[in-house]
Amino acid sequence: MRNTFRVVNKHFSKIFKTLLPFTDAKLAPPEGQSELDGLELKVAFNGTWKKSLSELSGGQKSLLALSFILALLRYKPAPLYILDEVDAALDLSHTQNIGTMIRKYFPQSQFIIVSLKDGMYSNASVLFKVSFSEGTSQVNRLQRQIAAPKKSDGSKNKYMAS
Repeated sequence: MRNTFRVVNKHFSKIFKTLLPFTDAKLAPPEGQSELDGLELKVAFNGTWKKSLSELSGGQKSLLALSFILALLRYKPAPLYILDEVDAALDLSHTQNIGTMIRKYFPQSQFIIVSLKDGMYSNASVLFKVSFSEGTSQVNRLQRQIAAPKKSDGSKNKYMAS
């Protein structure tokens, strides 16, 4: 039990820092108790620990919850995950961070992610665009590949639909 706590806590902190830079997060037992009595989520911004999670914005709470869930999944991985609009309360940069974090921490897993935001698309290897036309749904598959950088503008690799 204590090993599980230690490993999940380590992953939780790393994932939250990836999703929200200049922060820290941890699982901690309530004051005066042990981890066997229960755990609380704790968050710090620029080294200052928040007294309550009610001080967080909706987007910060979403990132905290996602970090905790993914930390549990890092401890006991599965081959496939389905996430439905986990980025709904987030801005573009945080959505981009979710995609980056998934690539970094879950290289052996497949994710099916429903999202309406471009930040998530840039990390996808395959996109399925669903549209509704004349009373029926249409699904288009786009395979994404990394293109060579253009020499004229010095830009980095970009994902492009093929």
